[in-house]
Amino acid sequence: MALDLSQYANTDPHLSGGERALSVLAGLALTSAAAQPRPNVFLSILALATGSYLAYRGATGYCVIKASLNDSNLIAHQPAPAPIG
Repeated sequence: MALDLSQYANTDPHLSGGERALSVLAGLALTSAAAQPRPNVFLSILALATGSYLAYRGATGYCVIKASLNDSNLIAHQPAPAPIG
């Protein structure tokens, strides 16, 4: 039984299964690396935030960055409206 968290995202999942698996694995690796004590606290917080986002991205299948890039490409390639009159 697979756990599908895409019901909690606002849109349908648009990441492939490989992208989702890689995001979850990278996110878990970064969050576990952030748990280790380090002299630079900023890097630990950055790794924790990035790892958490990657794990969420992989679990839901939705990526805000990819969605915004795809939306801007769709707008850029739409034909111009016909002049009125």
